[in-house]
Amino acid sequence: MTHSQDYILAIDVGTQSVRALIFDLQGRMIAKAQIPINPYVSPHPGWAEQEADLYWRTLCEACHQLWEIPDVPKAALAGMALTTQRATVVNVDAEGAPLRPAIVWLDQRRTEGLKPVRGLWGLAFWIVGMSETVAYFQAEAEANWIRTHQPEIWAQTHKFLFLSGYLTHKLTGRFVDSVGCQVGYIPFDYKRLQWAKPRDWKWQAVPMDRDVLPELIPPAQVLGEVTAEAAAATGLPVGLPIIAAAADKACEVIGAGSLDSHIGCLSYGTTATINTTHRKYMEVIPLIPPYPAAVPDHYSLEMQIYRGYWMVSWFKREFGLRERRLAADRGVEPEDLFDNLVEQAPPGSMGLTLQPYWSPGIKMPGPEAKGAIIGFGDVHTRAHLYRAILEGVAYALREGKERTERRTRVPITELRVSGGGSQSDAAMQLTADVFGLPTIRPHLYETSGLGAAIDVAVGLGLHSDFETAVREMTHFGQVFEPNPETRDIYDGLYQRVYKEMYPRLQPLYEEIREITGYPGKV
Repeated sequence: MTHSQDYILAIDVGTQSVRALIFDLQGRMIAKAQIPINPYVSPHPGWAEQEADLYWRTLCEACHQLWEIPDVPKAALAGMALTTQRATVVNVDAEGAPLRPAIVWLDQRRTEGLKPVRGLWGLAFWIVGMSETVAYFQAEAEANWIRTHQPEIWAQTHKFLFLSGYLTHKLTGRFVDSVGCQVGYIPFDYKRLQWAKPRDWKWQAVPMDRDVLPELIPPAQVLGEVTAEAAAATGLPVGLPIIAAAADKACEVIGAGSLDSHIGCLSYGTTATINTTHRKYMEVIPLIPPYPAAVPDHYSLEMQIYRGYWMVSWFKREFGLRERRLAADRGVEPEDLFDNLVEQAPPGSMGLTLQPYWSPGIKMPGPEAKGAIIGFGDVHTRAHLYRAILEGVAYALREGKERTERRTRVPITELRVSGGGSQSDAAMQLTADVFGLPTIRPHLYETSGLGAAIDVAVGLGLHSDFETAVREMTHFGQVFEPNPETRDIYDGLYQRVYKEMYPRLQPLYEEIREITGYPGKV
């Protein structure tokens, strides 16, 4: 039996939409409002920017749309949380007003010619062969680009915030953010889950005054309350407590039920990832830290394929016109027809094997890496190519799983899958077969919003702890068991073909880089 305040509001600010979601304490979604947004504008090639205030206006619009739904329990809200896309940054003045457009996480600009990290840190990185990794960090840091190319903006910057911190200020009037949202090129100590100490190398790599960074609050603690001004803009109740959650991927992990270290959470989104939750700090790849989890004092070990399910979107755009037209004629979702396309090719795609390194990596794969498809023959059609894309992403994530297991010594025994790709039955079955593990689709699609709601439930004492909250609020949807025959085909291709591709092609990638200059060296 629910009490008068057993409902939770989660605001999920993604790359393509803003969603306002109300959950009960059993994890049921009571109401949802979703407003699409333009992911970014690109004033120059490779840039990705967005008006920061657009996110706030859309958040307000999503809330008002939510209140228009009949019988929405607005007065019964116990609290709310915010989860956002990772690594989108906003420079603001002392009043919290943006000084320039937000730089969106998809931005590709780089800052070349920066002074390398020197002293004992620089020597240590040179000895262990990590100098290029550190230089990559420097070149990718948005703060370095702004300081170098827009020094007048940097001089006016009162706070340098992630999108989560900017929206939290709009809601609470405080320059605070969750520890769980600190994912990006900033002087953050990922092991101690706090701003880096003064002698840390990151202050050399990304020079800034400590005072431009917000106060950090651990997940499940109070960030503040909805101000009268924010209430007038959103329709939220004045004084509603706002609980610290985490970035969208971290929330997605616990929202999918992946609290124990033996449960892997796959995210089939623009960036495809495999995450596991751990109490102990471990780097699967040196200098590439685990990210803060949505659970206090926990870490989310993540292996990612940067352009993972972007390749699926690319295929649908470039080769899927027939399915898109048929879907429109029949009044069905295009994804249903693309699932049929997968079924037109056998498991293993008649040997067509794809390595999904469409964007260079930092260390594994290395910065020279490129995508590759091998095994073409006259039997292959676009159906084989589409299936090979799904298989290639799954192979790469299985490799990430095995690297994680070797580092943590914790076998991953079952999988949860979230993100857009999880809605495809064909992709889910293929994943179960490639990994040889039971693969579970959560009971609802909005796992990042549900994860944020779990933080609220624990933070306000509506559930006693995270174990209880995850048990009560996350549930199985469909379970996909591996097919033994198909699993054997995939295991052979993975072990004897896919895992051999990168080491054999890597010298050629180096030659391509040397001849063409792409990708450039830092």
